[in-house]
Amino acid sequence: IISDLTSLINSVVQRIRDEFALQQFGTASFNTEKHRLLFVSVTKGFFLIFVIVPAALIDKVTSYAYFLAEKTAQILTAEEGDVIQLMVPKFEYETKEKNRLKNQLYQTRLDYGKKYRYKFIIIGDKEVGKTSIVRRFTENKFSHDYRATIGLNLISHSINFMGNDIELFIWDIGAQKYYKRFRKTYYQGAQAVFIVFDMANKESYDNIEEWFNEINEFIKMDDLSIIIVGNKSDLKNERQIDYEKGINISNILYSRGISNISYIETSALTGENIREAFRLISFHYIMKNKEFEEDKLKYDIVNRIKSILNSKENLTISFITEHQYWSLGLQILTNIASRFILKNSIEKTDLRKYEYENGLIIKNYNFDFGNLTDSDAVFCIFDARNRKHIITQWRIIIKNIIETMEQKKVLLIGIRVNESTDWSNIKKEFNINEYIENKQISLLFVKIGEKYRIEIFDHLKVMFNTLDSLI
Repeated sequence: IISDLTSLINSVVQRIRDEFALQQFGTASFNTEKHRLLFVSVTKGFFLIFVIVPAALIDKVTSYAYFLAEKTAQILTAEEGDVIQLMVPKFEYETKEKNRLKNQLYQTRLDYGKKYRYKFIIIGDKEVGKTSIVRRFTENKFSHDYRATIGLNLISHSINFMGNDIELFIWDIGAQKYYKRFRKTYYQGAQAVFIVFDMANKESYDNIEEWFNEINEFIKMDDLSIIIVGNKSDLKNERQIDYEKGINISNILYSRGISNISYIETSALTGENIREAFRLISFHYIMKNKEFEEDKLKYDIVNRIKSILNSKENLTISFITEHQYWSLGLQILTNIASRFILKNSIEKTDLRKYEYENGLIIKNYNFDFGNLTDSDAVFCIFDARNRKHIITQWRIIIKNIIETMEQKKVLLIGIRVNESTDWSNIKKEFNINEYIENKQISLLFVKIGEKYRIEIFDHLKVMFNTLDSLI
């Protein structure tokens, strides 16, 4: 290697000067008999030399080279108190990691006190303030000295959002055209994107669609959450792009199939809306994954309904709630059943009934219900928020439900709870085992907390699975 370098020095010095003479950062590569030499300019007067074996994949190696060059530049230009993170990304695992994390979110739910992480990329024209936005967010600092990002800067930062710890892996990606071939590698596995423009620079605004098209070329856009960021809101006198234009470009991208997209204006100099921008992208990401959860549960429930109706002519599900106007189980199940053809419906003050051509029948009664002999499953919901004990009427209602149900059916008792609810005592006070022993009814007590929508999806899935197992 030393001999290779020595023999090349005189012949390449002038070429290196020519390569880097007109730009602060650049690259050059030379092939020798045994190695390929990659030169990456770091700062004025400094560049890194990478010695690469011929069998190596140059694009993959160069992606790491740019990343290391950026970290080297940060070290060389660091000031007292600067924080430089030295984690090394694994580009080839990013897509697999994205899928694993999505599945993790589905398994663990977005309950309070959980930890989540996602890959977030920030792109846009050079000098729009991408790195300044990241630094203001992660360090609450701003530097007036501009230095272009060399390829990639990777930073990890955590925030608390919606009661959960969110860890963002922020990929601040260089905008220079000669990095485009490597940006494909950097984009892989991204789950959220900032497209940043300078509100005092119309050209950077005009290039938003070009950046969008580049992402669309390299990765699937279906799962991405996108925030269009108008930066440098502090430059009020030089402003060229008004708020309406920012909304307009967001609407244009929305019309191209991006459902999770927003617009926000920030100032990395003053810190205005910087934290809000990252909280907004986190909100989009969480909502996108909640949609994924619901879609998966809907799919499972529909398939289970079809499976049951392959074995019997009709399937009747009854909900019992205190009031007709709050029956989330009914709302969710009728929404799922919208895939089927509705044959008949009844909507009265004491009964709502929906019959479908495939044999599914959904009913909703209030607490003054009638005979339930035709019900395959009953889902009864009581509101025990702020309660330590049950109401006597609740036990009577459950007793009457069991008495009117046929054998080998399913009964779900849903209890709405909060932090003040004594769940264990309330469950104990129902004391209804003596009623179900002779009926062979499958009884399930379930909690319904603050995130009741996704919980009811889960409970419905359990109910249909139990029904299917009894056939």
